[in-house]
Amino acid sequence: MSRDKVDLWVGVFVLIGALALVFLALKAGNLLSTLSIGQTYSVTANFDNIGGLKPRAPVKSAGVVVGRVSGISFDDKMYQGVVTLDLDSRYVFPTDSSAKILTSGLLGEQYIGLEPGGDDKNFAAGDKIRYTQSAVVLENLISQFLYSKAAEGGSNGGSGEPAAK
Repeated sequence: MSRDKVDLWVGVFVLIGALALVFLALKAGNLLSTLSIGQTYSVTANFDNIGGLKPRAPVKSAGVVVGRVSGISFDDKMYQGVVTLDLDSRYVFPTDSSAKILTSGLLGEQYIGLEPGGDDKNFAAGDKIRYTQSAVVLENLISQFLYSKAAEGGSNGGSGEPAAK
């Protein structure tokens, strides 16, 4: 092979590698799937704690992505996080549906899980999800566990001996 052909093939492989890196960056930033959603309608939900939820996080129902988080703000009257969801217009949910902030894996990304209710009326653009469950914060669980263990240890009168069971 001549030097020109080798240079051409090296250039092709470098270009393919660069395109693969761009694809992975878009996939990791949840930007790739944002481009594929067509018509949407927005609903909001209030949460006491949103944890590590970020804009463009998926909204899933039964494991299927049905929308994206489009915005996160703070309600200074209720002292809650307000999450705006853009749901794909192909999917309709009853007005008594509930929203939970869930985590994929032990320390993975957070997303909104929608559980459909049984009402006859469906959400329309601008509606508010009434039933929500905030994120479970791992640090709070650990501190509660440690506090309960410390309380158990302190209940034996401080003698250093284990409490009788």
